[in-house]
Amino acid sequence: MVLDTGKGTGRTLDDLVKSAHRVGSAVETVIEGKAQAVRVALTVLLAEGHLLIEDVPGVGKTMLAKTLARSTDCTVRRIQFTPDLLPSDITGVSAYNQERREFEFKPGPIFANIVVGDEINRASPKTQSALLECMEERQVTVDGQTYPLAPPFMVIATQNPIEMEGTYPLPEAQRDRFTARISMGYPSGEAELAMMDSHGSFSPLEALEPVASAADMQELIAAVRKVHVAAPLKEYVISLVTATRTSPELRLGASPRATLHLLRASRAWAALDGRDFVIPDDVQSLAMPVLAHRLLPSTEALGARRLPEQVLPAIVERVPLPTLR
Repeated sequence: MVLDTGKGTGRTLDDLVKSAHRVGSAVETVIEGKAQAVRVALTVLLAEGHLLIEDVPGVGKTMLAKTLARSTDCTVRRIQFTPDLLPSDITGVSAYNQERREFEFKPGPIFANIVVGDEINRASPKTQSALLECMEERQVTVDGQTYPLAPPFMVIATQNPIEMEGTYPLPEAQRDRFTARISMGYPSGEAELAMMDSHGSFSPLEALEPVASAADMQELIAAVRKVHVAAPLKEYVISLVTATRTSPELRLGASPRATLHLLRASRAWAALDGRDFVIPDDVQSLAMPVLAHRLLPSTEALGARRLPEQVLPAIVERVPLPTLR
């Protein structure tokens, strides 16, 4: 299959997908037994989105983000979020140059291809809001001057869901800007045993070599945009999102931004399977990671201890599948 990426390279989708699979395989040499989490992370990158990794400490959240960055030969910056972190510590600041007698912009760590935000919920709401423009518009505005962020650009944020002291919950507006949310989970016994062998004497991350360039990722992202989505499938995506808005168990359903994110992620998921068209299984596979973190349960659902993660599968099962010709 040949998809025009607009760059005139003539590379087929199969060639590009092989590059993506090499990245996934490289990440899995460091992150043991988490093939699904790795695939979702790669899907979000190709869908030009951002990823929220929510789990308990020590399960490899930051390691996954750093490994994905190193395997793609992209520039990566890590931001350790703390309560005293300022917005200018993220975006950068204009400083006065005495030699030139003018202000010059000093870029912050947000100016990288992949930005790892560690423990994002430890920062104050003011600092968290500094990421909103960066994530949605891929630009930074400082002192009235706008600076574009070079593609590919992806924010991978981690947060601890159980430690509440000294943390600030992410507002809905910011959670909505994350294309997907995943949980790493504890490794299986076999994976943990393999981890003891591979991580016991040295860090496999240090030995990891890039298997694809940032240019490869850009070309694959361009190819993913060309993946075909039939009209009935677009209507199916809308039906899924609308069902979350009308469910009595949810007081906040998915936004129109969620509709676009689900569509883009489905294109990337299909491309990773070597297809230039989307099928209903692609949408269903991504409904949980793409939609669940945007939903808020109703008071009755909370009383029954039914979180969006328990409500969403029933909604997906209830919405009829599209008829494709």
